[in-house]
Amino acid sequence: MGFGGTTGYAFPDTPLLGAMLGALAGAINGVTMIGVIFGAEVFLPRTRLGHALERVPFLVTFVVKFLVYGTVIVVVVGGKPGWRLAGAVATVFLSPELSPAISAQIEAPTGSSMVRAFWLVGGGIFLLQMIRLVGERTLRDVVFGRYHRSRTEERFFLFVDVIGSTPLAERIGPDAVHHFLGEVFRLASDPIDDNRGDVYQYVGDEIVITWTVAEGRDGARPVACFFAIEQALERAAPAFEREFGAVPRLRAALHAGPVITGEVGGSRRAIVYHGDVMNTTSRIEQATRDLERQYLVSGDALERLADLEGFALEDLGLQRLRGRAAAMHVYAVTAKPSTNGQKTI
Repeated sequence: MGFGGTTGYAFPDTPLLGAMLGALAGAINGVTMIGVIFGAEVFLPRTRLGHALERVPFLVTFVVKFLVYGTVIVVVVGGKPGWRLAGAVATVFLSPELSPAISAQIEAPTGSSMVRAFWLVGGGIFLLQMIRLVGERTLRDVVFGRYHRSRTEERFFLFVDVIGSTPLAERIGPDAVHHFLGEVFRLASDPIDDNRGDVYQYVGDEIVITWTVAEGRDGARPVACFFAIEQALERAAPAFEREFGAVPRLRAALHAGPVITGEVGGSRRAIVYHGDVMNTTSRIEQATRDLERQYLVSGDALERLADLEGFALEDLGLQRLRGRAAAMHVYAVTAKPSTNGQKTI
């Protein structure tokens, strides 16, 4: 837009009007390119093509997107729809004398403009792919040094464990079970993002997801997240059955409390959490086996959550967790069925 305005300002005799038309032309071209690319980045990941791109190496995804988006650049920058519309506006509503100057812009070489656009789009694609690799919040926190000095935070931690991965590996082999878990984790990513969670780490067949208490409180997001993951896996159950001969089943534990959050590492930086909350959440997850419940939530987590109306809570009282001297109040949580027979989350 700014470049178009500058170009139009150089029109002889009518610099101000030329600048306005140039800004209009730049805005149309820019909105067209950004709209197509942004729309693809928002909607493509949830399509079959987007899922296929997630399974290929980083470089392949980058090259494919660069070529596709590059085609958009060539069509828009080369075709100059903005300047063509500006010429039509000038001819019909403004000054027909501007038409020769606008025609000159339409006929002008586009090489330098395309090079600038390719550099900008290439940088944008690379940044978006980096965000997908390390996570938006993690990349932002590292870049801006939010945790360069450690701080104490109140956080939820949700441990989601895939049941039976060890016997499954014995039956179908380690390579197949790797793909099985990879597909589970991929399907879990959208529900995690929808509920504003951060994947802290993947540990074997387990996902560790975290929220600050402020981020997770409304809508009981850590609770809703688990059942959203479960629903996503239920929808994909036929595909799992066909490919692996097994359907993923989950168990989970949620706890909350203070942790020390800080940035560590040298050549590879990471945001890590230290505190008893992590160990306690792991102990609660182990208790799902002993108590024969799918999803356990500590009383400490429950009192920090709001909007729990869509969930049924079963008070299991004080429970002795392995490795802990003090008993902890624990609840089993299930999703209430809605009027249409689906679980509410």
